[in-house]
Amino acid sequence: MTEPNDLDTTPLAGESLADEPIPDARQAGTEGAANARAREWLTQLEAMIQDIATQAAPVARQVGAKAAELAAVAAVKAGPIAQKAAEVTTDYGQRFAERAQSVAAELRGEHGNGTAPEAAQTAAEDVAEAADTAADEATSA
Repeated sequence: MTEPNDLDTTPLAGESLADEPIPDARQAGTEGAANARAREWLTQLEAMIQDIATQAAPVARQVGAKAAELAAVAAVKAGPIAQKAAEVTTDYGQRFAERAQSVAAELRGEHGNGTAPEAAQTAAEDVAEAADTAADEATSA
């Protein structure tokens, strides 16, 4: 499955390319040799990258296929939960609309006697309670 890279200039185990001196730019003869060596290293690096990419492609395809399968299972399982959440939201939305209308009517009717802030506070508490209940039912579904 894996083929060894047959390039003669690959460093042996324990050899480091970083230990090699960098040639002085003033020496024209060594500059050409350094450029040739750099090109050779880049060629080796490109060959190694190509080998790795060739070997990794089937594994990457398998990982992608498994991820797609898991996403499909999650989508199938999420459908009923989303449906239940929509039903709960509709139910509480209707209750909230009824409470909001009654509070609005109450606020309009009691505008002059100073109880409007108390009615607004009661409405805010009712809304918070309805939101908490809706959230609890949606998570338990």
